[in-house]
Amino acid sequence: MKIQLTKLAHARSGDKGDTANVGLIALSPDYYPLLTREVTADRVKSHFKGICKGKVERFELPILSALNFLLHESLGGGGTLSLLTDAQGKTFSTALLRMEIEISDDEAKTLGLN
Repeated sequence: MKIQLTKLAHARSGDKGDTANVGLIALSPDYYPLLTREVTADRVKSHFKGICKGKVERFELPILSALNFLLHESLGGGGTLSLLTDAQGKTFSTALLRMEIEISDDEAKTLGLN
């Protein structure tokens, strides 16, 4: 089954120059292994195709049940240099939460997601 990340996590984002910084925090520690397995740097890069022109880095924060992503070359130069509507990357968190992942019916049942 497909499930949107909104069911598994909340997120927060901002900017570091031309790099969007997106934190993805599991709603339950039980969801963290699923996020770690499914929300890879490559999948995030693909999800932000056309927006993220550089590499995507992923950092794991298991004590917080969170992942942090740096999306390089995503903000049109960043801050005052950018002509983008969201030059500071504030909407990237909402965009990431719209990403869908595939999980088995058994896993969904075990995690109480069905």
